[in-house]
Amino acid sequence: MPLSLGRLRDGLLECRYHGWRFDRTGACRAVPGLCGEEPGRRARAAEAFPVVERDGFVWVAPGEGEPEGEPFRFPCVEHPGYSTVRRAMTLSGTLHAALENTLDVPHTAFLHGGLFRGGREPVEVEVIVRQGPDRVEAEYVGEPRPPGLAGRILAPGGGVVEHTDRFILPSIAQVEYRLDTNHLLVTSAFTPVDDTTTRLHAAVTFHLRVPHRVVETIVPPLARVILAQDAKILRHQAESIERFGGEHFSSTELDVLGQHILRMLRRAERGESSEGPETATERRIRMRV
Repeated sequence: MPLSLGRLRDGLLECRYHGWRFDRTGACRAVPGLCGEEPGRRARAAEAFPVVERDGFVWVAPGEGEPEGEPFRFPCVEHPGYSTVRRAMTLSGTLHAALENTLDVPHTAFLHGGLFRGGREPVEVEVIVRQGPDRVEAEYVGEPRPPGLAGRILAPGGGVVEHTDRFILPSIAQVEYRLDTNHLLVTSAFTPVDDTTTRLHAAVTFHLRVPHRVVETIVPPLARVILAQDAKILRHQAESIERFGGEHFSSTELDVLGQHILRMLRRAERGESSEGPETATERRIRMRV
């Protein structure tokens, strides 16, 4: 029975089914109706893991022993003048597919047209791709405010935005926009559930001239629609991959981050360092958005 369905009672986690109570080490401390203060060896212990609650999320460290280092910090969540809206959902697809979807610009005008991009002739911009030991990012230079509802919230008066997308090992994706004093940062942490399912936890953090109460009212339904569109297209892609017996992708220079992410994930899976010829490199391309 999932203990996540239970509740806390007197500092112990109580199972919803039979009321057994467990302490933070996983030891069973109470079985209702059983005589005696503690159940002793007849009760099975629950497996326990180190956890940290931070930035509105609970981080779990699976495996034996204490975790190495600290969990990723969601930027700006605690900064004065910033507000944060959090969302979580399960996606069909591999970790790489989910990460690539989050950081892929070309699909937005087609899948999210009207909400984010689309509705105007494409504009040519320069893309600067930088890679370091634990991350890769793409800076889009000279991009006008993206059309659509999301762009109008970011910059009601229009203008040229500072737009950077980045991937950070092991599984963090960030989409960042700045215009004057306006700042919007979407940070997503991905957890593989199995080989074809990925769990997404996202924090939409913003500092805008628009009243934050208005934005906090608009952002949740807007985020739900955009995430639902991504989830649906990823599900269709996953079904097609299963039907045809595996992935058969093609890439062009417009896929500015996808191949970098895949190589970094494979190195991490093998336990290899990202140090190599791609470390601290920079390249520039032109594309239309």
